[in-house]
Amino acid sequence: MSRFPTKRWRLKPAADPAAVAALTHDRCPDVVARLLVQRGITHPEAASEFFRPALAQLHDPFLMADMDKAVERLERALGDQERIMVYGDYDVDGTTAVALVCSFLSRFTGNYSFYIPDRYAEGYGISFRGIDKAVEEGATLIIALDCGIKSIDKVAYAAERGVDMIICDHHRPGPELPAAVAVLDPKRADCPYPFKELSGCGIGFKLMQALAQHNNMPVTDLVPLLDLVAVSTACDIVPVNGENRVLTHFGLKQLNADVRPAFQAMKQMANVRRPLTVTDLVFTIGPRINAAGRIEHGRLAVELLLAHDMQQAEGSAVRVDGNNLQRQQLDKETTLEALEHIASDAALREAWSTVVFNEDWHKGVIGIVASRLVERHYRPTVVLTQSQGKAVGSARSVKGFDVYEAISACSDLLEQFGGHMYAAGLTMPLENVEAFRQRFEEVVRGTIEPHMRVPEEEVDVEIALHDIDDRLVRILQHMAPFGPANMRPVFLTRGVVCTGQPRIVGEDHLKLVVTDPADPRRSLEAIAFKQAHHMDLVRSGAPFSILYTIEENEWNGRHTVQLNIKDIKPGVDVEVADGGRSTLVQDLAH
Repeated sequence: MSRFPTKRWRLKPAADPAAVAALTHDRCPDVVARLLVQRGITHPEAASEFFRPALAQLHDPFLMADMDKAVERLERALGDQERIMVYGDYDVDGTTAVALVCSFLSRFTGNYSFYIPDRYAEGYGISFRGIDKAVEEGATLIIALDCGIKSIDKVAYAAERGVDMIICDHHRPGPELPAAVAVLDPKRADCPYPFKELSGCGIGFKLMQALAQHNNMPVTDLVPLLDLVAVSTACDIVPVNGENRVLTHFGLKQLNADVRPAFQAMKQMANVRRPLTVTDLVFTIGPRINAAGRIEHGRLAVELLLAHDMQQAEGSAVRVDGNNLQRQQLDKETTLEALEHIASDAALREAWSTVVFNEDWHKGVIGIVASRLVERHYRPTVVLTQSQGKAVGSARSVKGFDVYEAISACSDLLEQFGGHMYAAGLTMPLENVEAFRQRFEEVVRGTIEPHMRVPEEEVDVEIALHDIDDRLVRILQHMAPFGPANMRPVFLTRGVVCTGQPRIVGEDHLKLVVTDPADPRRSLEAIAFKQAHHMDLVRSGAPFSILYTIEENEWNGRHTVQLNIKDIKPGVDVEVADGGRSTLVQDLAH
């Protein structure tokens, strides 16, 4: 059996032919029409909005439950020159949210401060120490960003000490909401806000939008803040559709037109000389911002994001970049230790879930390590370490499996937990680790469906190489920004052959030229990252089938179309599940 697991290929449900026909015209070929219908865009008007995002498409912030209360309390604080504390989590979403709210509040007052909790001394979310700091500073209002939806005891403690709170969160509420002045969270059961998937920074933006609207300020005054919203939306892996698509579209424009000193400095550190994309935000900007809170302190990230000039930004960027290099080394070392732990434990090797614990692992990288373990073993995973006498952990999941619900089923063993379907955090007494491992495994075995245990590649549309022309490439570029709910389209082409000499680049990437044997003139350059194990197949001369995305590659000023191959299987008649739930595919390659 190969050590490279075979993925199942699943074709997305076929688009409704009538809807496809309604969208197809000279500027929208059939392939693009099918992609749009798959994304729920079934009318020409909706297609026009999709390809032409506009700030007018943003929803009225006052549709959000409690927004009127939040603005009324904030206006009172501004009018009375009350001290305001802007409080946010230590990750990308929280720190960008704090930078955004501080940036906009500075137009109204200088009587504010920001607070980021220490990941290790205080942990996630609102802390008693943070509230005490607000009292010490004389703050009477805390705006909590990307946290607080479950902080019932902390909000009550703040109220006892004369501090009001406005909660701006996007995580799932518990059965009871905190007794804050206002709780802004579209996931509240009673919230009528039409878009539910804003990032934490996105919620902070809606509060500032409401404040601007209340003061008769045009929405264009908020555009300089959208770079921060785009970074949070990309890095917090929230859906890039609806309102998030509009925010990210204009945020990227802002990022690349009027570059905030922080992002300019980080681009220089990463040696990025071209306009930033969503991919750059996720893999270049986000890790650096996150590293501050993982290694040193999240306030460093906010200081960088709020830097007024390049001199100040460059100093902070050097420090944050150093944090990131240290994080990368810790990530690598911890991942190797975790993999060795799994390999040496027969029960763990055979389990349907992964729960690993080491009291010496660095708390700042356990979420990243959990993601690495999912990549390698493809099963719901929890990585735990020790912090302040407790076992603290990060969970990551596989496609379709709700790890938050699985952890919730173990809640009697936990002191606290929170998160999303695919990522969660948890804290428990050290003595409960083994019981949690057993319970979590029981829950996963009892609830995960068989198809979720096999890595899957979704296919949008099957096409031939001759379907790829300049028009298609141009239209695909206008479908960006890509992300969850609007992923870069994945295409299937059967029976191509490799022409020329394939080669291995980097450590294990396969560079090749694919050709349609029926039309040898139609050849395209391609790269298959981490797929050097397919070298024997592609250079054999035998036909094979590929899944890929279509990208434009730039090298030394030359732009070419390149296929980014996601998976390769030998032959023409490869098994592809048709829509809906797929069955396990045979390992045709081995």
